Amino acid sequence: MLNSRQRAQLRGLANTADTILIIGKGGVTENVAAQADSALTARELVKGRVLENSMLTAREACTELCSICSAEPVQVIGSKFVIYRENRKLDKRIVLVK
Repeated sequence: MLNSRQRAQLRGLANTADTILIIGKGGVTENVAAQADSALTARELVKGRVLENSMLTAREACTELCSICSAEPVQVIGSKFVIYRENRKLDKRIVLVK
């Protein structure tokens, strides 16, 4: 579980990150979950967006993806969200403050 200092650090890193995960009117499908899982494995930190025609809010989509991918929610603002999952095998890992 992330503490507030770690969450703040990840929010700062997410500011410059591109939105790579987009959830449309189909919601969180198997394809979206697989894409999120592979992106978390490769990057550790993923920024996503929920389109207006989706039946889910950004918070609902973030919660559902986190439970599927075993990730931690970092931030939800408007239609965007950020999730994090540690990957110890990465060369360029994000080192969190304690």
